[in-house]
Amino acid sequence: FSLDKKNSNILIILRNKALKTEVISLQNEKADLDRTLRKLDQEMEQLNHHTTTRTQMEMLTKDKADKDEQIRKIKSRHSDELTSLLGYFPNKKQLEDWLHSKSKEINQTRDRLAKLNKELASAEQNKNHINNELKRKEEQLSSYEDKLFDVCGSQDFENDFDRLKEEIEKSSKQRAMLAGATAVYSQFITQLTDENQSCCPVCQRVFQTEAELQEVISDLQSKLRLAPDKLKSTESELKKKEKRRDEMLGLVPVRQSIIDLKEKEIPELRNKLQNVNRDIQRLKNDIEEQETLLGTIMPEEESAKVCLTDVTIMERFQMELKDVERKIAQQAAKLQGLDLDRTVQQVNQEKQEKQHKLDTVSSKMELNRKLIQDQQEQIQHLKSTTNELKSEKLQISTNLQRRQQLEEQTVELSTEVQSLFREIKDAKEQLSPLETTLEKFQQEKEELINKKNKSNKIAQDKMNDIKEKVKNIHGYMKDIENYIQDGKDDYKKQKETELNKVIAQLSECEKQKENINTEMGIMRQDIDTQKIQERWLQDNLTLRKRNEELKEVEEERKHHLKEMGQMQVLQMKNEHQKLEEKIDNIKRNHSLAIGRQNGYEEEIIHFKRELREPQFRDAEEKYREMMIVMRTTELVNKDLDIYYKTLDQAIMKFHSMKMEEINKIIRDLWRSTYRGQDIEYIEIRSDADENVSASDKRRNYNYRVVMLKGDTALDMRGRCSAGQKVLASLIIRLALAETFCLNCGILALDEPTTNLDRENIESLAHALVEIIKSRSQQRNFQLLVITHDEDFVELLGRSEYVEKFYRIKKNIDQCSEIVKCSVSSLGSCVH
Repeated sequence: FSLDKKNSNILIILRNKALKTEVISLQNEKADLDRTLRKLDQEMEQLNHHTTTRTQMEMLTKDKADKDEQIRKIKSRHSDELTSLLGYFPNKKQLEDWLHSKSKEINQTRDRLAKLNKELASAEQNKNHINNELKRKEEQLSSYEDKLFDVCGSQDFENDFDRLKEEIEKSSKQRAMLAGATAVYSQFITQLTDENQSCCPVCQRVFQTEAELQEVISDLQSKLRLAPDKLKSTESELKKKEKRRDEMLGLVPVRQSIIDLKEKEIPELRNKLQNVNRDIQRLKNDIEEQETLLGTIMPEEESAKVCLTDVTIMERFQMELKDVERKIAQQAAKLQGLDLDRTVQQVNQEKQEKQHKLDTVSSKMELNRKLIQDQQEQIQHLKSTTNELKSEKLQISTNLQRRQQLEEQTVELSTEVQSLFREIKDAKEQLSPLETTLEKFQQEKEELINKKNKSNKIAQDKMNDIKEKVKNIHGYMKDIENYIQDGKDDYKKQKETELNKVIAQLSECEKQKENINTEMGIMRQDIDTQKIQERWLQDNLTLRKRNEELKEVEEERKHHLKEMGQMQVLQMKNEHQKLEEKIDNIKRNHSLAIGRQNGYEEEIIHFKRELREPQFRDAEEKYREMMIVMRTTELVNKDLDIYYKTLDQAIMKFHSMKMEEINKIIRDLWRSTYRGQDIEYIEIRSDADENVSASDKRRNYNYRVVMLKGDTALDMRGRCSAGQKVLASLIIRLALAETFCLNCGILALDEPTTNLDRENIESLAHALVEIIKSRSQQRNFQLLVITHDEDFVELLGRSEYVEKFYRIKKNIDQCSEIVKCSVSSLGSCVH
């Protein structure tokens, strides 16, 4: 078996060497065929190139005619409209300048209109304010007049006040007369009754008879009885009139306010309202004029903007027309002196034959390589099979040894298992009587545990009740001690003694009251029986008492006058009255204070009871904990605010540094690329939005591209051409990639020469070559450019860094194919 195996291995190795020699010969043959095919491809490329040149020549001529027709259509479509607006047909710059002046005029008109609207709104607001003020003044005047009419009864304040003064003077005189009449009538009656000669005290006329005298006395007595009632009614009327006089005096400022409102304030407000109405009408007329002007300017601007798009397209067509004419001249130069011997079909037929032969050789090579690979796999498989058999043999020998050991262990374990079974059987027989006793003991244990838990619970409840009662007793003891310490016990005893005294006095007063009531009953009975005598006696007693009292009063008066000397009685009376009122107020405030004190004491007791509740018991500790949490939170917020400000400053600094770096790259690329003289360089500017709320901490940036010439900076939006826009876009993206994408080696540009003139195309190619040169040391750098501009590719190929490019074109079968071409000639294709 081993000998046959060795012979087969030798045959496989010899066959493998023969196949390798055959493969080498086929590779040489394939290389010859490849060289032949490359030559045929170059020859066919030259033929196809000139054919393409003729086709491009025709397409360019047709494109030129189309562009001429489109330019003519645009001019015919907008010639009349632009001539009516500007007086001539402008170019793009002239139309943009005219539009800029019109937009400036529109903005000025809008600013004037906004200013007039603001003034109108302010005037309307002022008018509303004046109307409200006028309405308020008229309502105030009406309320003052109503108040004056309620008091005076009419609007003639001065006459009513003078009339009231006269009435008060008359009532005062009448009161004085009635007050003196009582004394005069009493004196007259005394003279008529006491004196022997009965004559009239006034006219000294002697009464002829006693009846006439009694008639005069009774008449005087009746007047004397009526005098106090008249005096009382007169005094009440006098008080009413004086009260009305005081009210009218209080209305003097109201009267003055009415005069000011009627003569000064209301007329002034009405004049202001008329002036404001005139201003509002003037502002409305001005607004209408500005809106009319704006309505005439804006349609002109809109029509000009519509024309601007077509004028821009027309200028672009004119630039493209110049480019097409230049390309036509280049294609005509390429076709001069052309002389070709072989046709495209002959070269293509030969190419197909060589290609078929190349495919046959390639298939043979692949077949031989596959056979070699299969033989190598067979050799490897045989080697692996041998190794597996050797390892299997070793495994079998180890397994045999392991089996003998396991058989010996099995015999030992079987004897040990039998002895264990016997021991388990004996233990089960001894365990059965013990299980019953164990169950009894467990039941008894559970019963004892339940009894113990119940007794413990009852004892615990009793202890809790006792603790609660002891706690309440301690609280009551503290309240009693506080009560005794505050001295309220002595105060209570003092008040109890005072209360006993007051009760004793009250009982004595009750006894006196009963005695007086009994005496009054007796006196009423006597009065009922002796009414007639009582009248004369009472009058005599009253008279005598009054005389005695008068004498006593006179003596007291003289005595007091002597004591008082030069003291002012009326002033002291007033002071006495004020002091009595003050005493009454103090007593009233004292009683109120006592009531408040009782209420406060009850509230204190209630609050103390609440403070002992669990809700307020640990209030200070809870307050301290919450205060710690609050202070900690404030410190954290403060630290976070500092961190936020520091981070914001760092971000702003990083942003400014990156913007400076980006603008430096943009400035260098623009100066090295742009060939015009109207823009020195461009840059990106950002305005940070500082109007951020407390809740929104995000900062917004408004980026804009500006173009600079000297010290003047203008926004590029709406002021630059399409080519400048494309160039600026490319340069900005290159600068951003240079700044932020150093580790990203792919730079892709799609039609970068769109809308660029010849000079800017050359500058862009030069800038891309510089970028390739600076990135040449980067391992993963790759530049991808998609373009239809062969001149741009040629400009890139003038550098030493760009050697090849890929062309997408249609083959004979009209299918797209990608061909790798050399930049040096742009006329030969290489696979």
